[in-house]
Amino acid sequence: MSLWLDKYRPSSLNKLDYHKEQASQLKNLVQHGDFPHLLVYGPSGAGKKTRIMCLLRELYGAGVEKLRIEHQTITAPSKKKIEISTIASNYHLEVNPSDAGNNDRVVIQELLKTVAQSQQIQTSTQRDFKVVILTEVDRLTKDAQHALRRTMEKYMANCRLILCCNSTSKVIPPIRSRCLAVRVPLPSVEEICTVLIGVCKKEGLSLPAELAKRIAEKSGRNLRKALLMCEACRVQQLPFSADQDIPETDWEVYLRETANAIVSQQSPQRLLEVRGRLYELLTHCIPPEIIMKGLLSELLNNCDGHLKGEVAQMAAYYEHRLQLGSKAVYHLEAFIAKFMAVYKRFMEDGLEAMMF
Repeated sequence: MSLWLDKYRPSSLNKLDYHKEQASQLKNLVQHGDFPHLLVYGPSGAGKKTRIMCLLRELYGAGVEKLRIEHQTITAPSKKKIEISTIASNYHLEVNPSDAGNNDRVVIQELLKTVAQSQQIQTSTQRDFKVVILTEVDRLTKDAQHALRRTMEKYMANCRLILCCNSTSKVIPPIRSRCLAVRVPLPSVEEICTVLIGVCKKEGLSLPAELAKRIAEKSGRNLRKALLMCEACRVQQLPFSADQDIPETDWEVYLRETANAIVSQQSPQRLLEVRGRLYELLTHCIPPEIIMKGLLSELLNNCDGHLKGEVAQMAAYYEHRLQLGSKAVYHLEAFIAKFMAVYKRFMEDGLEAMMF
């Protein structure tokens, strides 16, 4: 039994539920034959991957859905062996090079070289190029991005790249200039409601419009999250009611409890406890950027107007440090320690003002 998310994922550009004008532009791109490198970007849950797969189906037909997982071993110049997993069909290959950490440059060079040198299976009926999808391009090291730029030029004849990321701000300008940028914005609340009600109808369920709107708003317009929430609501209670509770994920509750612990006490002992909670979140694969954002929004609820600006500025500073560093827990803990110091001073100043 598959999740609704996978079960009702559109398989062609014609079946996409929103941003239909963009879908028709992508279809024109395929039909005109001169297919460029693409840089597809937008927030998480906006539908980037779905659009890319629909585009591949438009290019090559149903063959792209016959996927296989391959485990490849690549030897770095230092003789170190790098294990990398890829998802491939006969026409495309999908890989996340940032999984290899600082060796992402070697992965990009070796994989693209292998794909570009292998010939297409049915050249008479298919396109004369293969497609390589690189996900999380904004997480690549600068070395890997420069290597990617050179590789893009070298193998343009028989290999096209589709780069996928959340933000282009961390992608170097030479790569951005060599790609056609396709921005996939988040769907509106109304569009998410339409999708949720449509999916429930296919399942033979009746979803109240009020509940659909609450799910869409609580998901932050993230369609993936909205569908998972809707399915969780179905497991929790059937038939649906307009005022039923929407279940939260464990890690979101845990993050809120962590923020409350920070606000309730500022001491070295509490900082040590919070460090353990940060490790717990990181070991459960919650991205450090999400932890930082979640902590900030919870902590800001406990700050007044003057303090909010200072805390937001601190978060921006440590979030930038987080992007430059390699060990996330240092920067998250530094932000929390700084917040504790600022918050404690703020509370003490407030008490003194009340006493006088």
